[in-house]
Amino acid sequence: MPAATPDDLFRYLDSLAIAHATTWHEPVFTVAESQALRGALPGGHSKNLFLKNKKGDMWLVTAAEDAAVDLKSLAVTLGAGRLSFGKPELLMQYLGVEPGSVTPFALINDSGRQITFALDRRLTEMPPLHFHPLTNRATTAISPADFSKFLSARGNRVVQVEFPPMPAA
Repeated sequence: MPAATPDDLFRYLDSLAIAHATTWHEPVFTVAESQALRGALPGGHSKNLFLKNKKGDMWLVTAAEDAAVDLKSLAVTLGAGRLSFGKPELLMQYLGVEPGSVTPFALINDSGRQITFALDRRLTEMPPLHFHPLTNRATTAISPADFSKFLSARGNRVVQVEFPPMPAA
């Protein structure tokens, strides 16, 4: 089955009565590029990591953009053993997106519910939430309550994690 498109995602959100607003822009690949493009747009902005362990277990981690993510500590928290970044081929196979477009909305493509989703608890307190809609050429805003509804509808295992903010430079 081909990976969902942004339009497929929007139809899915509509079918769940989830309000969403999308802004199209130049592609962004890093948090710094995203910050420069959006300016002072309020809400929760994230960084997203696709991780795996040696046993083949996979995680999608969505953390606040200012989070200090330590993979060793995260592995202990998740009981995952040693974590590493998943290869682009694995990312495309399970989540249907390319590097630079990793997003929790990609769970729409995980029909086998094989990915465990780890969400930074701080994001739930930063409305609205902003995520790529399966492409890094756009950003979609959604309320934390509607994002929770999306996650429930997908059926993946969800783990809340608290990442500390990075120390100020």
